[in-house]
Formats: sequence, structure tokens, C-alpha cells
Amino acid sequence: MSRLAQTGATESPTELRPALTLLTGFAPGATREAADLLLRADPTLLVVAHDLSALLDSGTVRRTVRDGGGLLEDERLTLEHGCIACTVREDLLPAIVRLARAMPERDLVLVLPPSMEPETVAAACSWCHVDGAPVTDAVRIDSVVAVCAPATLLDTLESDQDLADRRLQAAEDDTRSVADVAARQIEYADTVLLWTPGADRDGYERARLDVLLRRLNPWAEHLLADGEDAARLAGRIRRSARFDPEAPEPHGRGLEGHPIGCHEPEPDCGVVASLYLARRPLHPDRLHRALPELAGRTLRGRGHLWIASQPDNVVAWESSGGGVSMGDMGPWLAATPDAEWEESSPERRANADLNWDEDFGDREVRLAFVGLRFDAAELAAVLDGCLLTEAELAEGRAAWREYPDPFEGCFESKERNQA
Repeated sequence: MSRLAQTGATESPTELRPALTLLTGFAPGATREAADLLLRADPTLLVVAHDLSALLDSGTVRRTVRDGGGLLEDERLTLEHGCIACTVREDLLPAIVRLARAMPERDLVLVLPPSMEPETVAAACSWCHVDGAPVTDAVRIDSVVAVCAPATLLDTLESDQDLADRRLQAAEDDTRSVADVAARQIEYADTVLLWTPGADRDGYERARLDVLLRRLNPWAEHLLADGEDAARLAGRIRRSARFDPEAPEPHGRGLEGHPIGCHEPEPDCGVVASLYLARRPLHPDRLHRALPELAGRTLRGRGHLWIASQPDNVVAWESSGGGVSMGDMGPWLAATPDAEWEESSPERRANADLNWDEDFGDREVRLAFVGLRFDAAELAAVLDGCLLTEAELAEGRAAWREYPDPFEGCFESKERNQA
């Protein structure tokens, strides 16, 4: 789920702010090598990186800045609260702004640590101020590039570990999983780079991973680093203007009418992608019992849904590494007073109008799954079995609210009124 600008987007000829390229990924070696490639193509680049390995133990962060001539800065800082949010707010953003103001003619590359999600940095750039001015006054995000290494990609997406298992957590209470973070890095990117220098260009494994990445993020620009000229590849990565700060947040794409995935149920190099759409609500208990099977069959799932016992709430769905994360996305427009519709985006209101259902309004189940050699029809059958039956639909919304609900209390904005 990316924030991809319109195809063919170009820079404004009057744009004077330095361009900032974010390199993200769960393979630090490949990400650093990608930064080196960009630096070889343009030695004037300023490459900024943060080492967080001592963050939890001592609250210490190491920041380096280098260009084609070598190391320009190497500083160790002790933060009052050792966490990634503090690193972004107290050091990363001030450093980016300082460098952009001091050398406005030089672009920047920010190499993100594996556990730092690009969405967090991009969001901070949009609302944080440094020295009384917005970060975006000094620098603009040009693109978010997810760098993926063939040797580790599948193991990462299949991992059942939490970040804490690898000592990569952002804070002591960080419960994010390795697979979930890696998937979100890929989905948020507007450019996905499969890093395969020296590998067999026509190899089956390379082809399989290329298909997998295209299914995980079908709206990004996909590039292959396979030993081609550094300047040529760098030219395809930098100053693309692919990042769109006005695009919907990844978890809200479906609500605003944007695709959340593609439907390719026949395996391509073993990779399967499927979309599931339904208007009926899901039975809370049957859905809860189906969670292990739904998550276990696929590498990644994303989208939104509604549960019969909580019919006013849009529920976000993310699955990866065999686990499921569900969260509150606010009320459906059908459960929102008319006077409050203006608080939703024009795109969401237009999408709701186009797809309005006489019985359910804008309520729907919209999910996308990607995995290896799973049966899309069987997965859809599992979900079909979770939907309310005709007899249950006939019971009405008041009866649905009284169903035994394993998700009771999980969604903060839940309304138990009788609307």
C-alpha cells in the first residue's frame, strides 16, 4: 500500500528544496549497498544513517553522514527516552533540516534502520517543526524505496518472531512482528528494488520473488538491481517525484476506492494473489475460529471488514507471519450522522455513493491476500463460512449485537446503541 504519485509525475521546474530519498528494508546490507550505488552515481549526495543497536540498553544513537568523499559526521547521542519516536523527533528530523539548509544544492538519502517504518518518518515530516518551521519547508520527500534481498525476503515475510526476539524493537513495549513490519515497508513504498547484483537474471527464484513483490505492492514502480550501470539505475530511482503526500494512508486505500491488491488466483512462479469482497457481515465467533486458518494459508493479508455484533465499526485487517492484527478505523458512513459526513474525505464519500447498498450502506468486507501456492477458492470458502446465513440476516441488527463476541472491547470506538 503505497503513496504513489500519478504515473508520469515530474518535478516542478521551480522546486528548490533538496530531494530526500528514503531507503527502507529488512536487509541492512542490501539497503547500505543501494545507498552506495546512489553515491557512486552522484558523489554530492548526503547519505544519512542511524545505528540503533545501543538504543534500548543505553539510549544511545549513532548518526553518520557521508558523501562521495567519505565520512562527514559521526556522532553518538544519548536520548532522554530511548525509543525510535524520540530518535526521529530529536535527531533525525533536525539533522535532515540542518543539512538541507546548509547545503540546499545537494540531495539527501536517508537509510532507515530495519525497525523504522517509512510511514512514521514521512508522517513526522508532514507535521513536525524544526526551529519553528515545518520540515517540509526545508526538504521534500521524493520517493520511498523498499530494498529487498533475495536471500532473506521469504524468511522475513514468513517469520513468526516479534522485533523483540531480534532486539530490534522501537521501545520496551513494542510488540510489532518482523513479518508485519517488513510487509508494511514494501506496501508503503512507491519504488520496490529487488537487490540482486551478481545473481542469475533469469533464475527461477529471482523471478518468483519479483512476482511476489509485484503482488504485495502492485502500484509501485518495480526495479531490479542486477549489475546494470550505477548511473542508469540511480537515474530510475532518484528524482522520480513518485511520492505523493496527498495519497491516502495505506490502511484507508480501500475505503477511498483505491485498489488494495490484485486478483491472480492462478499461481505465477508459485505466487497467488486473491481478492475477497462481500456485503454481508462476518459472524464474530466463526471469524474468530477461522483466524489461524486464514493467516496460516498466506504470507500477507490486508483490507477492512465489518462484524455483525459491531455493525457501526470499520475494522482494519492485517495478517502476516501466521498472526492477525485487527483495529478500529472509525465508523462506517452508514453509521455516521449526515452532518458529520463532511469530516470524511471527498474520495471516501464518492466511493460510498458509487457502491451504496440498500441494506448495508457502505459496509462491506474487502480483503486482499498474497501467498505461495494457496488455493484462492478454498480461502474464499473459509471466509464465506464466516458470513451470516440468510436466517441470521433475518434476525436483524438488534439480535446481531447480542451474539457472543470474542472481539468485545477490542475496538475503541465501538458503539453499543440500537441505531
